[in-house]
Amino acid sequence: MQYLSTRGKSPKISFEEAIIKGIADDGGLYVPERVPKIDLQYIQNLAGMAYTDVSSEITKLFSGGLSEREIRECAGLAYNERSFSSPDVTPLCKLDDRLSVLELFHGPTSAFKDVALQLLPPLLSLSLRKTGVKESIAILVATSGDTGKAALEGFRDVPGISILVFYPKDGVSEAQKLQMITQEGKNVSVASVDGNFDDAQTGVKAIFADEGANNLLRGHNILLSSANSINWGRLMPQITYYFRAYSSLIKNGEIANGEPINFIVPTGNFGNILAGWYAREMGLPVSRFICASNSNKVLADFIKTGIYDRNRDFVVTMSPAMDILISSNLERLLFELSGRDAACVNGWMAGLSANGWYDVGEDVHKKIKGLFFGGFASESQTAAAIKAVYDKYNYLMDTHTAVGMHVLSDYDEAAAKGAVSDNAGGGRAEKMVIVATASPYKFAKDVYLAVCGQDADAVGGTPDDIECIELLSMVKGAPPVPAPLRNLREKPVLHHTGVEKSQIKTTALNMLIELVK
Repeated sequence: MQYLSTRGKSPKISFEEAIIKGIADDGGLYVPERVPKIDLQYIQNLAGMAYTDVSSEITKLFSGGLSEREIRECAGLAYNERSFSSPDVTPLCKLDDRLSVLELFHGPTSAFKDVALQLLPPLLSLSLRKTGVKESIAILVATSGDTGKAALEGFRDVPGISILVFYPKDGVSEAQKLQMITQEGKNVSVASVDGNFDDAQTGVKAIFADEGANNLLRGHNILLSSANSINWGRLMPQITYYFRAYSSLIKNGEIANGEPINFIVPTGNFGNILAGWYAREMGLPVSRFICASNSNKVLADFIKTGIYDRNRDFVVTMSPAMDILISSNLERLLFELSGRDAACVNGWMAGLSANGWYDVGEDVHKKIKGLFFGGFASESQTAAAIKAVYDKYNYLMDTHTAVGMHVLSDYDEAAAKGAVSDNAGGGRAEKMVIVATASPYKFAKDVYLAVCGQDADAVGGTPDDIECIELLSMVKGAPPVPAPLRNLREKPVLHHTGVEKSQIKTTALNMLIELVK
């Protein structure tokens, strides 16, 4: 399997090379030269497999140059009882006959990014050995909260690889911040940015595109790579849990094989939902993806109008992983839906860079509306969804998943009016699966106050995020506090660096060179 850039100006490379590079030299994102196809018998076979086996089967379809033994070894290193508290890795929790929750937060940092970022490090290490790369690899990451900690944990003390993470100073939860700045490891470093996630992401992507910066690093025997979902090695492992969810419904007798379902996906950078689209393109029977945004509703507006416009106020919300106005992975979808027209993609991305917006035109927009329903939730609607789900099902949802629950209600209302129909997958979907992206304890204050009806006086004033972890654990029916989120304030702070957004490049280069000494 070869990989090509969405912008068409870089040569095709192997799976292993795509994982090592992360982003193409022309600024594009790597995609497989063809999307592998599967049939219903393939899906049926997955229903009886362990998660490691499902992961191995999906990876095998996309890798090409790796042996089955090598792939299975990587999956075994990623998905085991040391890393995931659930033997199912991504268990499916049934709320009622229609709706189930795909829980992606049972890994070492209690967020969905763990599922991919436990597999990427062994895949990257294997790729380095297979390609004979001798340089040190520097992983450079911008995070809106969860990717940073998951990447730090995944790459901690991995030989030959160092990692630097930038996060927005006031754009992550207190739990997310403490998880990052207390991260142990000889090869890790963390810095806050005086700006929002888009500032951090723009600064990091500019370094990848800066030939002078890359030459400087190469002079120190360092190659850049990424652990964000712009790296195909980060995105591909996420495809697995869509197949896993569907095969679990078959195994549990909830659906017949071939019956279409819908996925509700809270997303900001469009990677999580794009992995689902690739699963559908491979042959998974999905009728529609319900794309859920918070008040930074650039994706919801884009799905409605076909115009992507980041020229708007940036809103800091209780669902910070979705506080994003530049959704990088959308570029891959546009490449695919435009018939892999790199010229169109280049034009759209140039428009985004120069003017802050682009219009994909009627044909591509029609395809998008046929596959996706977009909606958003305000802060009050998110809190109301948390409480409604708890009151109805005695189930605690984090703030991001609650955004998805609210948008599902909007979808149902639109469907009842005939404004949308589930015919993209060949039939109407009766079963819904909402993708739960984080433990409620990662956003304990907002979840706790929502469950208490937002009445801070009822809990003796407004407690802070970390105090609310314990308070939330005492709510009736609450699950145990995950191990990664216990005693966060007792851990020593190991990372103190803060930078202005204009200094990201200089700081990154200095820190990366220092890390590999």
